[in-house]
Amino acid sequence: MVALPLLFLDVDGPLLPFGDGIAHRGPQHDNPLLSRLDPLHGPWLAALPCELVWATTWMDDANELLAPLLGLPRLPVATWPDDPSTEDQDAREGLHWKTRGLVAHAAGRPFIWVDDELTDKDRDWVHKNHGAKALLHRVNPRHGLTDADYLELDTWLHKANSNS
Repeated sequence: MVALPLLFLDVDGPLLPFGDGIAHRGPQHDNPLLSRLDPLHGPWLAALPCELVWATTWMDDANELLAPLLGLPRLPVATWPDDPSTEDQDAREGLHWKTRGLVAHAAGRPFIWVDDELTDKDRDWVHKNHGAKALLHRVNPRHGLTDADYLELDTWLHKANSNS
């Protein structure tokens, strides 16, 4: 059986939007950001034909705090090596600090990376350094993930799954 594509999911921006006037849909919590979490993201994410992976500075706190509010199981958490010289080089070149680590984590599998900080430099680097299909999907951090975003992700995943 062929493994499903990965979906690397950032939290701040995609799930917790930053825009003024964001509806507070989530539960009241000690962490005020969590009130910006729309619980409908859980079923929408669970319905996507992929393996979800947290790709966030929240690290395992995403499993402790977000997953239960979204009705999601514990998810794998992407980690990054602590390599200051590579991080400095990437910063000088305009490459996101997550890019190399997520490509390494994907280990040749198709993937989507959902983040609000993606640039064309990340897309170019992934295209040149990852042998499988990849979609780097930038989310507007003022709005977070929208219906249109989910439609694009679902369409890409169905195509990727039908070609494997």
